[in-house]
Amino acid sequence: MKRNVFIAIMIIICFVLQSTLFKYLNFGGITPNLLIIITAAFGFMCGKTCGLLVGFFVGLLCDIFFGDVLCFHALIYMYIGYINGNFKQIFYKEDIKLPIVLITCSDIVFGLVYYVLLFLLRGRFHFVHYLTKIMLPEVVYTIVVTLVLYPIIRMITSKLDEGEKRSEDSFA
Repeated sequence: MKRNVFIAIMIIICFVLQSTLFKYLNFGGITPNLLIIITAAFGFMCGKTCGLLVGFFVGLLCDIFFGDVLCFHALIYMYIGYINGNFKQIFYKEDIKLPIVLITCSDIVFGLVYYVLLFLLRGRFHFVHYLTKIMLPEVVYTIVVTLVLYPIIRMITSKLDEGEKRSEDSFA
């Protein structure tokens, strides 16, 4: 129960930060994708189902507030969360390399899918411009923010795991 409340609070905090504060902390119009960070992080930390659900609710928030089509972002984030959930078996809390690689790949995949579905299908073939001016700077900015945000998420999740383990031991 505590974990679900924490996840809900993190989704709301990251959504509010991304849509308010980081709009003013942009570099050349580029903001980090905090929602990719939490979707991927909860995916590989908690598993496929958690990643899928976090991705769905994160994407649904984006669709409700900023999207033209309902469930467009929800579907993309859902797949990203689910795919990251497949890496739960090889995830180690102490290792930062796997989270950085997975979040980077997730942001790149998000950018590519977004480009294909929203630009390429409309006949806008400026992929090199999109890649160099939007996608890659966003990935770099997202990774910088990940280096700060991910250890906080990991620390709180570890505390929740310890609390759940203690309550299971005292209950048994």
